[in-house]
Amino acid sequence: MSMDAGAPRRTGWRSMPATPSASESSDRSIVAERIGRTFGDLRAVDAVDLDVPSGGVFGFLGPNGAGKSTLVRILTTILAPSEGRATVAGHDIQRDAAAVRHSIGVALQDVGLDKLMTARELLVLQGRLFGMAGTEATRTARRLLETVDLADVDPRKRVGDYSGGMKRRLDLALALVHDPGIVFLDEPTSGLDPISRAAIWEEIRRLNRRDGVTVFLTTQYLEEADRLADEVAIIDRGRIVAHGSPDALKKEVGKESVTLAFADVGRAHEAERALDGLAARSQLTGRDGRDLVLYLSNAVDVIPEIVRRLDGVDIALQGLSVSRPTLDDVFLRATGVRLSEVDEAPPDSGTAAPGTGERS
Repeated sequence: MSMDAGAPRRTGWRSMPATPSASESSDRSIVAERIGRTFGDLRAVDAVDLDVPSGGVFGFLGPNGAGKSTLVRILTTILAPSEGRATVAGHDIQRDAAAVRHSIGVALQDVGLDKLMTARELLVLQGRLFGMAGTEATRTARRLLETVDLADVDPRKRVGDYSGGMKRRLDLALALVHDPGIVFLDEPTSGLDPISRAAIWEEIRRLNRRDGVTVFLTTQYLEEADRLADEVAIIDRGRIVAHGSPDALKKEVGKESVTLAFADVGRAHEAERALDGLAARSQLTGRDGRDLVLYLSNAVDVIPEIVRRLDGVDIALQGLSVSRPTLDDVFLRATGVRLSEVDEAPPDSGTAAPGTGERS
């Protein structure tokens, strides 16, 4: 919806209408410089710098409450920053907000669709609100239903009867009505089953590769970011704590990781002391701190020594696993906890689970 005062409310706000197609712009970048946002005493976003190049998929990772959605609302001009500046598609988010809105599509975490309308009606309405003639809006609706694999759905079916995955795909289609050069997707697959999630992933890949659309993707799903994103950033308590390509970030952690499980946190601490100096880095993790992760260059050569040392101090292992570092290991290194283990907090509350400590 238009963000101008007094504008009529409609489902799935996307951007301000303008004459030229948003996709005609060659600048599809997103740049943030020291962006911050404060709510009373809460520092939701703290001096964030970002540089997302045109035509990439950017994954923005963090638990609920870390500041992801607040930053998206700032970059999409829904929320003003407390300080700093940013440009989207080359337009300043505060001085030229209308041009920003014209250049972007937005699918926010909470899908707001009129349950009594059909998908085609919603898409045609969206097109008309962007100034399209009736025939053009109808043609665009038909094309987008094909794009998101909803063309075979009964055209009389009301959106209220759609599944969660179908609603997500329709919301993505609504974000594409005006052919934007940049699309913001805030938790696009949250709560979906694996099949529906895979379908959304495929649409994102197709949108990026076929049309060169820049995709800014916020997610809590590490596999989603790993599979889709060219670059990722991890935000924790409003600050960017890691930034780079998924492969580069995983290489920084180490070649292999060994996870050791113990009966209780006391045993885990004892094991950490017993194995001190064996690995380049170790870290306690798990919901109650009973797991110890060792990052090694060659786990096969070191495992016998691990077992020997633990036997020497009479510490029993409950489990041992070897794996290559994942983005969850990157998140663990940056924040002190695994994203998969962080208890959910209210969105952008600024809270997160405390770290369990790290040794270098």
